[in-house]
Amino acid sequence: MSMSHLYGTDGDDGVEMESFEVSDWDLQNEFNPHRQRHRQTKEEATYGVWAERDSDEERPSFGGKRSRDYSAPVSFVSAGLRKAAAEELSDEDSDEDEKPVKQEEIPKEFVPKKLKTGGNFKPSQKGFVGGSKSFVDFGSWERHTKGIGQKLLQKMGYVPGRGLGKNAQGIINPIEAKQRKGKGAVGAYGSERTTQSLQDFPVVDSEEETEEEFQKELSQWRKDPNGGKKKPKYSYKTVEELKAKGRISKQLAAPQKELSQVKVIDMTGREPKVYYSYSQISHKHNIPDDSPQQPLGKDSKPQGFALPELEHNLQLLIDITEQEIIQSDRQLQYERDMVVNLSHEIQKMAEVLSHEEKAISNLSKVLEMVEECERRMQLGCENPLTLDECAKIFETLQDKYYEEYRMSDRVDLAVAIVYPLMKEYFKNWDPLKDCTYGTEIIAKWKSLLENDQLLSHGGQDLSTDAFHRLMWEIWMPYVRNIVARWQPRNCGSMVDFLDGWVNVVPVWILENILDQLIFPKLQKEVENWNPLTDTVPIHSWIHPWLPLMQARLEPLYSPIRNKLANALQNWHPSDSSAKLILQPWKDVFTPSLWEAFMVKNIVPKLGMCLNELIINPHQQHMDAFYWVIDWEGMISVSSLIGLLEKHFFPKWLQVLCSWLSNSPNYEEITKWYLGWKSMFSDQVLAHPSIKDKFNEALDIMNRAVSSSVGGYMQPGARENIAYLTHTERRKDFQYEAMQERREAENMAQRGIGAAAGSVPMNFKDLIQTKAEEHNIVFMPVIGKRHEGKQLYTFGRIVIYIDRGVVFVQGEKTWVPTSLQSLIDMAK
Repeated sequence: MSMSHLYGTDGDDGVEMESFEVSDWDLQNEFNPHRQRHRQTKEEATYGVWAERDSDEERPSFGGKRSRDYSAPVSFVSAGLRKAAAEELSDEDSDEDEKPVKQEEIPKEFVPKKLKTGGNFKPSQKGFVGGSKSFVDFGSWERHTKGIGQKLLQKMGYVPGRGLGKNAQGIINPIEAKQRKGKGAVGAYGSERTTQSLQDFPVVDSEEETEEEFQKELSQWRKDPNGGKKKPKYSYKTVEELKAKGRISKQLAAPQKELSQVKVIDMTGREPKVYYSYSQISHKHNIPDDSPQQPLGKDSKPQGFALPELEHNLQLLIDITEQEIIQSDRQLQYERDMVVNLSHEIQKMAEVLSHEEKAISNLSKVLEMVEECERRMQLGCENPLTLDECAKIFETLQDKYYEEYRMSDRVDLAVAIVYPLMKEYFKNWDPLKDCTYGTEIIAKWKSLLENDQLLSHGGQDLSTDAFHRLMWEIWMPYVRNIVARWQPRNCGSMVDFLDGWVNVVPVWILENILDQLIFPKLQKEVENWNPLTDTVPIHSWIHPWLPLMQARLEPLYSPIRNKLANALQNWHPSDSSAKLILQPWKDVFTPSLWEAFMVKNIVPKLGMCLNELIINPHQQHMDAFYWVIDWEGMISVSSLIGLLEKHFFPKWLQVLCSWLSNSPNYEEITKWYLGWKSMFSDQVLAHPSIKDKFNEALDIMNRAVSSSVGGYMQPGARENIAYLTHTERRKDFQYEAMQERREAENMAQRGIGAAAGSVPMNFKDLIQTKAEEHNIVFMPVIGKRHEGKQLYTFGRIVIYIDRGVVFVQGEKTWVPTSLQSLIDMAK
């Protein structure tokens, strides 16, 4: 057994040292033979009684040395204050073996007086009244010592001038001593409290309170001074109270409807009882003989008059009466509510009755008007009904009797009255001669008969819409007859007729006319058309249908292009009639299809024409050149530039070189150069390829002037050529700057939003957009594929597209390239 509870251990060499200190724990456990002394820590060996401990009553455990939390705040032990309630309870529990002393055995002079701890004392105050200067000399005696006390207090967080404790609730000034006058006992000479303690802890005299409590307890054991029995107190309930009770119970029971059907077995009595709701348990009566009788004790007296059965029956009668009163009140309230509801029902029925009477009156008037129309429609009537008068009658029905008009079956009414009149109205009508006949009256009937609900849903149910049935059965047969006899080349009258009725006729009827009647006639006429023999151009009787038919005409474009291409096989550019026939179709065909048509049928003819052109500075024939330049607005700029680069400029530069080599007149050469340049438009001249060709001509002239040093040179020729070169290049620079300025202004006006709105959907569309911007032909090569991919011509380059990448045909293989490089190669 270790003797660590009697000896301390040195931390350096482990030598045990005997400790003779007596702690509070030793005093409390002096007579406990099984006590265990905790091991002394290093801090306890150093500071002794001033060492920090978690608790004064801390007992040692077998868990070894426990680590302390030095980061926790320091808690001080307060002095001079009353203990807390929990500490007083612990003190009382520890002294259970002591015999309590009755209050009567202690004289009143020795009863302790109560202190008011919540009056003048505040934990945060820095000093007491009357003693604020005494702490200045506190601890002055330590000047003669090493000052260990002050150091220990400062180590534990003490602040001079404030009290001890967690909240600084301890006293600041030392306890003052008061000298007793004589040698008598404590309290013999009066109160021994000092002035400071009276100010800090006022006294409350508790003698009066003690006397009142004693008298109160004593009065409970006394008999009634009157000596008689107490009179029974009766509680009376009025009818209003019972009614209020019934209303409250009804409101409380309403949310508990779900528990009203619960079966409950009561096992608390002699016999088990079954209840069908929890409310029955709460309202059950104390039936006599339910509870076992308790045996009488020694001191208990039997009741002189006890009739539990009678009391129970009386209580039942009272409860039954109360319930009858409550039920009667509820029934009365129900009858009152029923009277109110019936009065409201009477008012509603009166309103409905008046409304029905009004509806009957209106229906009778409507019936009279309809019967009048039927009477006037009979044969032999003196005043027959006309279509205009019938429309006025229907307008009256719609305005004055709107509800009845909407509820009525307008289809049957229109079939019986309006249809015969409509047939009579259009009996002698010729749509091609009088195309607007009847539009006003039909528009009026449209507002009267058309069903708005069907119109909003785009329906064409003839059985539910009177106007659509009217147009289909009465108006449509006249249109079919006239279209059957109509010649497509005389399109003006038919187009005017449909334009006049487009806002009146239902949409689905108009579509039926265009798809089933007009388009087959046009298609048949296009098949019979021959551009070589027909004197009437095809666009004169096809293009007027574009506003009405729009995309419906696209199936006709392909045969028209094929017939035009066949007609252009033997065509020569000197024939200007081809341009007159093709020009109206430029805006009708899509740009890609139009450019493909031009490249296939027109551009080769123009190339042959330029090949036949002979450039002679002395006697120039310009007819062939004019025939080609005349197609500038028809073919793309890139196609025209390609023609000039291939068929015109090589011959032109060759003639210039041969002319300069034979001692020419430079003034004539300058005029010849400027004359040819004026033959081209600004758009063509702005192209980089054309600029390069004309700059090449200037370079040739400059080299010719500078190289003829030894030979004869025309005076001023070199200066004239240099001036011409400088002037031409300055014009080019100014033109480019002006074009850039215009493009910047256009971009600023259009804004970024317009450019973002026209974003291509896929890569092919992007290539087509770029080709249109740079006037480059982009079209598929018919019947040509590479590894299953469609081949395209981009200008003079053959490409194909694979997963967003453009491949260009090289010398041996296909090479991927960027879009900008592709555009540069095509130019």
